[in-house]
Amino acid sequence: MDASNARVHSFSQTEINWDKLDKTKFYVVGAGIFTGITVALYPVSVVKTRLQVATKDTVERNAFSVVRGILKTDGIPGLYRGFGTVITGAIPARIIFLTALETTKVAAFKMVEPFKLSEPVQAAAANGIAGMTASLFSQAVFVPIDVVSQKLMVQGYSGHAKYNGGLDVARKIIKSDGVRGLYRGFGLSVMTYSPSSAVWWASYGSSQRVIWSLLGHGTDRKGTTPSQLTIMLVQGTGGIIAGATASCVTTPLDTIKTRLQVMGQERKSSARQVVKNLIKDDGWGGLYRGFGPRFFSMSAWGTSMILAYEYLKRLCAKDA
Repeated sequence: MDASNARVHSFSQTEINWDKLDKTKFYVVGAGIFTGITVALYPVSVVKTRLQVATKDTVERNAFSVVRGILKTDGIPGLYRGFGTVITGAIPARIIFLTALETTKVAAFKMVEPFKLSEPVQAAAANGIAGMTASLFSQAVFVPIDVVSQKLMVQGYSGHAKYNGGLDVARKIIKSDGVRGLYRGFGLSVMTYSPSSAVWWASYGSSQRVIWSLLGHGTDRKGTTPSQLTIMLVQGTGGIIAGATASCVTTPLDTIKTRLQVMGQERKSSARQVVKNLIKDDGWGGLYRGFGPRFFSMSAWGTSMILAYEYLKRLCAKDA
C-alpha cells in the first residue's frame, strides 16, 4: 500500500468505505434503525421549537415548563406533534444525505491528499466537505418537511393556528403562498444545516483521529486492532464532541430560521426583523433561545446516530 492509500485507510479497522457496503441492506436496515432513534429523540425537537418561537409574554420560558405545559394540555401525544410528517420525509432525505456523504467523502480524501496535511486536519477537511455537500443535496426534501412539521409542533401555542394534520398544513401554505411557501426559510436552512453538517462531520472525523492517536492506534501501529467496545467509546465520544461544537456554532441561525418558518401569514417578516425582535425581547441571548434542548438534541442525536450509523456499516459490510 502506497503512502496515499495508507493515510486514507489508516483507520480501516474502524471505518468501512462506501464501496465495501451492501447498499440494499444498508438502506433497508438503516431506515429501521434511524426511525427508532427519531422516535426516541423527537420530543426534544418539539421542546426546542416551542422555546424558539416563544414571545416575551409567554409563560413557558424553559424546557421543563414547556414539557409540563404540553403534557398538561395534550399528554404524551403532544410531544410527538408533526412526527408523522417528519418520519415520512426523513427516509428519502436520509437516503440522499448518506449516499452523498459517503460518495463525497471518498472523493474529498483524494482531493485533500496532495496538501500533505496532518491526519486530523485531513479528516476534518474531507469529512467537512462531505457533510456540507450531503446537507445541500438533502435540503430540497428536508425543508418542506421542516416547515410543515414545525407548524404542527407549535399549533395552538402562543396564538399559532391549528391544523388537521400535515396535509392540511401543506394545503394551506400552498393556497396562500404557492409551492415556494413550503420553502420559506430555505436560504437560512441551507445556511444553518450545511455549516452545521460540515462542522459536525469535520469535528467527528478529526476528533476520532486525535483520540485514536492518544490511545496509541496511529498510522504506525500494526496488528493492534481495538476491541468493539473501544471502537464504540471512541465513536461515541466523537459524536458528543461533534454535536456540542455544531450546536454552539449554529444555534442563532437555527432560531431565526425556525421563527421565520412558523410565523402565521399575518405576521410575515424578514430575517433582519426577526433578529431585531429577538434582541429587543431578550438581548443577544435571544439568538440562543432553545440552546439547551438543541445542545442536548445534537449531542444525544449525534452520539446515538453515529453509533447506529457505524454499527449499520459494520452490519452491512460485504464479505471480503
